[in-house]
Amino acid sequence: MTTPSGSPRAASSALAIKVRELSVVLGSSLILDDVSLAVGGGESVAILGANGSGKSTLASTIAGHPKYQVDSGSVTLDGQDVLEMSVDERARAGLFLAMQYPVEVPGVTVANFLRTAKTAIDGQAPKVRQWVGEVNQAMKNLRMDPAFSQRDVNAGFSGGEKKRFEILQMELLRPRFAVLDETDSGLDVDALRIVSEGVNRLHDESDAGFLLITHYTRILRYIKPDHVHVFVDGRVAEAGGPDLADRLEEEGYDRYLA
Repeated sequence: MTTPSGSPRAASSALAIKVRELSVVLGSSLILDDVSLAVGGGESVAILGANGSGKSTLASTIAGHPKYQVDSGSVTLDGQDVLEMSVDERARAGLFLAMQYPVEVPGVTVANFLRTAKTAIDGQAPKVRQWVGEVNQAMKNLRMDPAFSQRDVNAGFSGGEKKRFEILQMELLRPRFAVLDETDSGLDVDALRIVSEGVNRLHDESDAGFLLITHYTRILRYIKPDHVHVFVDGRVAEAGGPDLADRLEEEGYDRYLA
């Protein structure tokens, strides 16, 4: 990634997350096959692939979705064994997943949800005045109406509102490592730019690592990856620098399927 001035920012030498020889099954089907990758603090890594290539399975496995069974391999966050953690423990350790399909939580307002999440992760409630100021500023940055905070979580939200709310959570909770699972899907050009600005703000203000999962390369026009991995049939078919995304834009995924 680059800083707002456009100059490259050096990544931290410390690894935020390391996936090593990870294989995952769903029922009797092998979904991920011997996947290895690493994301350093301050780095952004993009995973590109067609539908069914295993991208979202990796995101769900890192986050702890119970339907995916790890057959072999490891996932560590700053040296800690992620696979031995509960979902709550992963969140408290600094993992964050921006979901592809955010779910509705009727009866729970955005304001209450955010404050409860912040309290659970930090182990203590935020100071009210400071917290309200942070929430209002983050919502302003994401072009969200202040009245949004009194709506029920994702209830009646448009696709763009749901994705902005995911990024709002990320900015306020300030994770060590964020997985963005097709955050760009369903967004128009303006919403994509605003969401990307939110990701870039956290990057520039912290040492967080980012894993960007997407079908398309358009979000990479706004969030510049340090490394790119192409998934095909649950495996890393190719890895490279940002130029690999440019090649995919021109050539597509067909050359991996021959």
